[in-house]
Amino acid sequence: MDKISALENESIFIIREAYYQFKKVAMLWSIGKDSTALLWLLHKAFYGKLPFPVLHIDTGYKFKEIYQFRDEYAKKWNLNLIVHKNEEAIKHGVGPDKQKLTCCTELKTNALKDAIAKYGFKALYLGIRRDEHGIRAKERFFSPRDEDFEWNYKDQPPELWDQYKSKAKDEEHLRIHPLLSWREIDIWEYVRRENIPITSLYLAKNGKRYRSIGCQTCCNPVDSDADTIDKIIEELKTSKVSERSGRAQDKESAYMMQKLRSLGYM
Repeated sequence: MDKISALENESIFIIREAYYQFKKVAMLWSIGKDSTALLWLLHKAFYGKLPFPVLHIDTGYKFKEIYQFRDEYAKKWNLNLIVHKNEEAIKHGVGPDKQKLTCCTELKTNALKDAIAKYGFKALYLGIRRDEHGIRAKERFFSPRDEDFEWNYKDQPPELWDQYKSKAKDEEHLRIHPLLSWREIDIWEYVRRENIPITSLYLAKNGKRYRSIGCQTCCNPVDSDADTIDKIIEELKTSKVSERSGRAQDKESAYMMQKLRSLGYM
């Protein structure tokens, strides 16, 4: 079996194992390459029909291309799409002009907590990878959060020999990470193999493209001529540039990311 097929099988096993344990679940869709690849895997795991909602946490500051892609493919794929905002924080003027920790905490983390509480989700599927950021390397496939949805990165369950702590205590909430073993280049090879649609932001235009996308106010493109999936894959084979180098650096520091994730950030 080739590597991509092995990763696909591992992810589908984790997806199905999680759904066996938790029926009140949702998938968090950022509309980026990773979460869209995860959405594709979910369709495969459940034979083309997702038995739970897809959740998009909308800060109001995403790229227009993200909104267009979300609306187009939510309709094409017949998704039960939930769009959730922290309306209270937005009403009080929280935005990118505030400190990044404040903005991310209110418009992403607290918005996510509100959605979990509102809809009663016991677990969430997320498309994060260990290689994307050093702090995410501390995650597990089945990662428990406490009753406040906070993450204790110093107390994570061991996952040895494909044995997972897939059951949660009554007060816990689980984050499920089926893509944890994947690398950035693996995602792109899977996108190519499966012909998965992706937003045009990832493809170079005028010598620039985005490696990682989120809020438009926090993302900058990197120098690149990779205007096709094939070219992206070839570029990644030699690139020394960090995947998240285009993100706001005060948010991407190890301390800040660890602080955000401990509070419940994606």
